Amino acid sequence: MGMPVRIEEDLYISARDQAKAEHRTISGQIEFWAKVGRTALDNPDLPVDFIAASLISMAEPIDDAVPFVPLSKNK
Repeated sequence: MGMPVRIEEDLYISARDQAKAEHRTISGQIEFWAKVGRTALDNPDLPVDFIAASLISMAEPIDDAVPFVPLSKNK
């Protein structure tokens, strides 16, 4: 269930622009930022970029996942 929330106009504009670039809704973008922030606070030793990439990959449908293939050391 959605709830209206007041945010500063600058944050709204940033969320709108980022949402468009990442193919999310504005509320979806703000929710994603909140999840990244909450996870970063819970895991201060992890880089934020790693956290964001992990959350994105966890939301990816399993049928769209790309299997991990380690690089050969003999190249």
